[in-house]
Amino acid sequence: MSQDPDIKKQDVDIKNTRQRILDTAAEWFRSNGLAFTSMADLARSIGVKTSSIYYYFESKDALIEETFRIGIELVHRAVQDAVEALGPDAPHRDRMKAAFAAHIHSLLGENSYSPANIMNYSHATAEVRERNKAVRIAYGRYWASLLRAAQQDGVIAADVDLSVIRMLLIGAMNWMPEWFTADGKSPEVVAEYLCRMLDGLAPARQDRAGRS
Repeated sequence: MSQDPDIKKQDVDIKNTRQRILDTAAEWFRSNGLAFTSMADLARSIGVKTSSIYYYFESKDALIEETFRIGIELVHRAVQDAVEALGPDAPHRDRMKAAFAAHIHSLLGENSYSPANIMNYSHATAEVRERNKAVRIAYGRYWASLLRAAQQDGVIAADVDLSVIRMLLIGAMNWMPEWFTADGKSPEVVAEYLCRMLDGLAPARQDRAGRS
């Protein structure tokens, strides 16, 4: 039996309204921060009653948590897609550069979810941060896999602590929304600078010679 058209339309309307709330919240969190964004602000911006938002999200924390989750998943998908587009035989440096550029584009582009997460994570409640850990850990593991593969192939010296390098690289990129201006630079240019920094972690010449 086919679904009643009125019920189907209602389902679509609910989905669309929920998405509008999320999109608007991400934009406000990115521009104004968590503390300066109220549910009433969002309701006025969307053109609904504040009570309508609580129909979809039981609390402001629930709304923050969902925008944070989407933000990490979007940047994770963008980075993974950029790397996989190069193919499995691409040089590690090319893979890292593609990952850097994709991460930076996600923070500086039209997607408000990823920068909203990065810029506001430390201001969220402990409960929201705790529930956001799973997606953040999954994303961190993906970066760890890229670095580990490079180290296993001798591109990064064996004595380098990859967990430290991963946090340094991601931390550097996550700070970019605070200072980046497109005055002749681009995410790709910054990605190349990061690759040059990573080049400095290559094994010493004698170590490379010993493996040849």
